[in-house]
Amino acid sequence: MRLFRILSFLLCGLCVLCASTFAQSPHFKVGRPPTPDELKAWDIAIGPDGKELPPGSGTVERGKAVYADQCSRCHGATGVEGPEAPLVGGQGTLTTKKPLKTVGSYWPYATTLFDYINRAMPFDRPTVMTADDVYAVTAYLLNVNGIIKADAVMDAHTLPAVRMPNRDGFVADPRPDVGAPKAKGGR
Repeated sequence: MRLFRILSFLLCGLCVLCASTFAQSPHFKVGRPPTPDELKAWDIAIGPDGKELPPGSGTVERGKAVYADQCSRCHGATGVEGPEAPLVGGQGTLTTKKPLKTVGSYWPYATTLFDYINRAMPFDRPTVMTADDVYAVTAYLLNVNGIIKADAVMDAHTLPAVRMPNRDGFVADPRPDVGAPKAKGGR
């Protein structure tokens, strides 16, 4: 009886493997390779060096208005009162028993902050903001965390130059299967 179960299991596994192989074959002519324009539209990740940053710019003043419109319902009027994670404050808390991971205390690169906002925020409507609005919100958050001055303008040239307080708080991944980061921010 045990041998029958083992053979049944192997036969089922073989059937699943064969079915999935045939389902992926060109015989069914399902799908097509993406066009170069489609690939470019999906490739929106911004690495630490900021080479992929789009054209545009934003000011702290404009960012305050965009933040009030797009971000405050989740992160509070000043970035500390929630209901979602605070974005402001926390400097000096990372080595305490109650670390507060915010833009000003935890985030290592201003360019990847832009990337995250651009791809994932607002949470219920990601990617709705223009590049100018994302630059502006990024500038506002950097300013309210005391990282840049109120008259700063963020763009593809100034944003990578911002030195975040926790830049050196991260270490490279030593696993040999991960490898060193490549030029475009990938692995």
